[in-house]
Formats: sequence, structure tokens, C-alpha cells
Amino acid sequence: MGRIGKRLDIDFIVSTDPAFEDSFTKIYTPKSLQKQWYAGKGDAEAQLSPLLRKVDSRWICLRSFLVNADTTPFAEEYFTEKQHSYDWRGVTPQKTYIAKVLKELESALRQSTAKWKIVVGHHGDTQELIQRLLPILKTCNVDFYMNGHDHCLEHISDNESPILFLTSGAGSKAWRGNVKRLNREDVMFFYDGQGFMSVQLTQTESVIMFYDVFGTVLHRLTTFRQLHSAI
Repeated sequence: MGRIGKRLDIDFIVSTDPAFEDSFTKIYTPKSLQKQWYAGKGDAEAQLSPLLRKVDSRWICLRSFLVNADTTPFAEEYFTEKQHSYDWRGVTPQKTYIAKVLKELESALRQSTAKWKIVVGHHGDTQELIQRLLPILKTCNVDFYMNGHDHCLEHISDNESPILFLTSGAGSKAWRGNVKRLNREDVMFFYDGQGFMSVQLTQTESVIMFYDVFGTVLHRLTTFRQLHSAI
């Protein structure tokens, strides 16, 4: 990843759910990766602690910022399971919080004049997000939805919109041998090993590449946008 970061001269990194010290600070040490990391809120509340920025100044993690959506409270199972306990301070009541997240996200997307609209969330195509989040992504003409959580690399297309769904959750561990999702017709690419993803954007072109842990390109896709002149 360090070699690819240097070659592409990256501006910043988006992280979808690293464990902090053992899977972040001690791992991403190359000079090319000493850039700002925008960490999407994952399953652990500890990721939000301001103390982490004192340990590593690259780290920025908020519940929601820019076009990052806090998707964890959408998962009903987290509120009902008995195996784990979660700190929901600032999140409950759940319905009120989710409505706020969706309202702020839609407002940010509608006001955005960005050429490319990209939304980052921790979770992928859960039933709750398909019902609540996907309609907003379609209405606001989002280009890409990127997520982690699933420990794989994946590219999913949508038959009803041009949105590309991109999963990069295999930076630390991977679902080696778990290939159930390959049976889906909308899966354009799936890799069950460790790896990462890069995104390069110009005004008219996007180039997205998935790599294995050694930096070998596994999958590449390119999309184009037209430049519209003012009339």
C-alpha cells in the first residue's frame, strides 16, 4: 500500500474501520501514507475518542462528517443482541438519530457542487440501508458508495441507477474462503483476500483500482463524466 500511495501521490486516505494501534499506527508506516486519514465510524465507540488524535495526528474520526454516514445505528441487531454491549450515548432514541443522519446527509448532498458525489459508510448493502439510505443516494445522484465492515474487496452494480458500490474492508483481515456473495448477479468483482482500493479523480474521469496485499491490480474500472458548459 505504501508503494502504491507513493506512485499515485495520494492526497488523503479514507479508513472504514481499523483497530487503532495494532492495525493502524504500527502498520501504515510508509512515508507516502503519512497523510490525513478520514476514518468512518465503525462498530467500536472508542474510535471517536479525541485521545486517539494525540496518539496519531493523522486520525480524524467523527460520527458523521462531509459525506460520511454513521451507519452503525441503522443495524437493528446491534440493539437486540446479547453477546455485545454498546455505548449508545448521543445515539438514542434510535429513530430520532437516524432521521437526523439522513436529513443532514441529504442536505449536504443537495447543497454540494462537487463534480463527483461520494458517500462513505461503515456497512454495505444491509436491508436497513437499502430501505433508508439508498433512496437518498439515488435522488441526490451519488456516484459511489464506499464501505468497509465486510472483510473483502467488492464491486457491486445497481440495475436501477449508475451508482457503484465499492467495498474495501480487507486491510487488516479477510474472509478467505467465504465466497457466498459470488452467486449474486450484481457482483462485478469479489476478492476474499487482504487488499485495498485506490480512487483517482479528474473533472471528467474516475479510475478505481483494487489491489491485493502485494500491490497487484486485481480489478480496475473507469467511469466518465461530461463537462457541461454554461449557457
